Amino acid sequence: MPEGDTVYRTARRLNTALAGATVTRFELRVPQAATVDLTGDVVHDVVARGKHLLHRIGPWTLHTHLKMEGEWHVYRRGERWRAPGFRARAVIGARAADGTEWETVGFDLADIKVVPTTAEDELVGHLGPDPLSATWDPATAAQNLAADPRAVHVALQDQRNVAGFGNEYVNEILFVRGVLPTTPANETDAAAMIDLGSRMIRANRDRADRTFTGDTRPGRTDWVYRREGRACRRCGTLIRGGSLGADPTRERIVFWCPSCQR
Repeated sequence: MPEGDTVYRTARRLNTALAGATVTRFELRVPQAATVDLTGDVVHDVVARGKHLLHRIGPWTLHTHLKMEGEWHVYRRGERWRAPGFRARAVIGARAADGTEWETVGFDLADIKVVPTTAEDELVGHLGPDPLSATWDPATAAQNLAADPRAVHVALQDQRNVAGFGNEYVNEILFVRGVLPTTPANETDAAAMIDLGSRMIRANRDRADRTFTGDTRPGRTDWVYRREGRACRRCGTLIRGGSLGADPTRERIVFWCPSCQR
């Protein structure tokens, strides 16, 4: 599933094309919203909230989630789509103030809804603080994490505690902090964990290629994520792997160094 930095970059790219533009085409190819038409309305902005995308158009908000496969593309009108049309779930055409015609297409999207902008909190109000938001509140995020008795690998991915961290971030945060994934979150230094995670995701926010080690070369960007059975970059011990989740239906792959994480 895309991490918060990926969603942030997607929102920024969409906002650059659409903010201030007038909608000329609006199609939602899902039964629950197929009749909604915002043609003629002005796009105020497109923002990310954790892993959620919000298009604010006229008095409405289009909410989408990328889940595992979703993506938004930005085209000049008339350009050939880089994915097959049957995968398109949303198509927004817009004319910018300078006359440029844009077409943004959402492929394989999930959780598509249109609500009054005044009701956005019904969709994203449950989310915890977002480290890529202008209103980032690290103290509340740390407080949420410190109050969670579940395994820290699970607690850090709970978007109600802090919004934006996915599985890759959590595995890497725990390695750098030297914490076993199974450690109860309320037994860790939650403030330090949140501080590290926020610095990581902000450092990657503007990078085309995410890295946790500082090395952007292929195969060298992660400390432990997807490196089971390979030598730890720090101590040489073989990285272990497994799965962990809030329940059996929500397990995620987990990786750790048994020497560096105790």
